[in-house]
Parts: sequence; C-alpha cells; structure tokens
Amino acid sequence: MTEKALIIIPTYDERENVAAISEAILRQVPEAHILFVDDNSPDGTGALEDEIAAREPRVSVMHRAGKEGLGRAYIAGFKWALARDYTLICEMDCDFSHDPAALPSLLQTAYAGADLVLGSRYIGGVRVMNWPMSRLLLSTGAAKYVKVITGMPVYDPTGGFKCFRRAVLQAIDLDRITSSGYSFQIEMTHTAWMKGFKIQEVPIVFEDRRAGYSKMRANIASEAVMMVLRLWGRCGFRRSPRAGGPA
Repeated sequence: MTEKALIIIPTYDERENVAAISEAILRQVPEAHILFVDDNSPDGTGALEDEIAAREPRVSVMHRAGKEGLGRAYIAGFKWALARDYTLICEMDCDFSHDPAALPSLLQTAYAGADLVLGSRYIGGVRVMNWPMSRLLLSTGAAKYVKVITGMPVYDPTGGFKCFRRAVLQAIDLDRITSSGYSFQIEMTHTAWMKGFKIQEVPIVFEDRRAGYSKMRANIASEAVMMVLRLWGRCGFRRSPRAGGPA
C-alpha cells in the first residue's frame, strides 16, 4: 500500500472482541493502523485496548468521557485522523459483523479512484447472516426509503463499513454532523454525494455479532426517518458539479 490507512473502531463493552478484531485486521492489512474510540466502557474494554496498544505500535486508543453514540465517536476519530497524515480513513464495527477479510477490497477500490467506498450488504442481492426477518425487512426497507426520498443511488446507505478518502472528510463540516446510528451513516454518505464525490459500493457479507451484546436502540429507526426528511428538506437535489458520481 502506498497510502496510509486508518481503521476507526468505536467501542463500548467490547472486551470480548477487541483483541481478536485487531489481530484479524492487522493480518489482512498489515500496513494499516487501528484507532479504537472507547466511550468509557464499564467492562474494561478501554484498559484492554491500552494493553494492546502498548505492545502493538499500529494500534492507538482514544478515551472519551462517556457514551455519546456512534456518530460522536466516529466524528472524534475522523478529527484525530485529519490531524495526522492518514489518506484513507475507514469505519468498522468491533463485533466481526464486518469481516476484516473484506478490508483489502474496500481499500483497493479507494486506491482505484473512489472517494467513498461502501461495503454493501444489498448490492447484487442480499448477503446478511443470522438476522431475524423483522430486522432484515427493517434494514432493506430503510435503504429503499432513503433512495426514494433523497434520490441518492446507493443500495446500502445505512451500512457502517466504509472507507473515506481524506479529501471527503476535509470537505465536510464535521461539527454540523449531529446524528448517530443509522442516521449518522445516511447523513455522511448523503453529504459526500451532495458534494459530488465519487461513491462506489463493493459487496460484503454481513454476519450478526459473534460475542457481546447489541447496542441498537429501540428509537434508532425513527431517528433515521426524521434525518432523511431533514436531508431532503435541507438539500433537495442540488449537487456539486465535482466530476464523478456514485458508481
């Protein structure tokens, strides 16, 4: 790899996963670095991450005072990356629902010219394992809703396995991104699309977490619905003339 890549992983009560996920990532992309963003996990996740970082120079840890949501954790991680010389900044879950073996595909797609690469569960079919039908229908329905309301030609706008080029994050006013959960993922992708950046989806297999517990809140779907309506009302369909668009 010729460009410096950072994998940002928010954590809250992920003690069972952090060692295994860091080992798996560095095995797949040994030149990459990892930033754990821990929201003061009561199970000692942050302390374990410090132990990992002490013996592995490619791992760093950011400790935050408390749980503020996925979106705030990623924004903090993005700012940390932009203060350093990373050119590719990835988002990834800690629980192995995002397979580290897919990281090379995301990074190579960015190397080839995409500004934002989305690991897509739904492009070319559905590749989700171990979800109940109710959750799958909610997720696929949300994806269709986003596409209809915003016009954004993305199959999986709520997914959280992504790779941003540095220029994309620099072009976005991160302090104006206030959402979290599904709505955070939608807002970030929509903002990049509205600015005319080239978005490309690559197929991934999504598997429900192997260990620990889900942090999904009951009101997360309603938050996403309202965010999409705000995006439509705020931006309409006026896109930047920047060359390139979603593949």
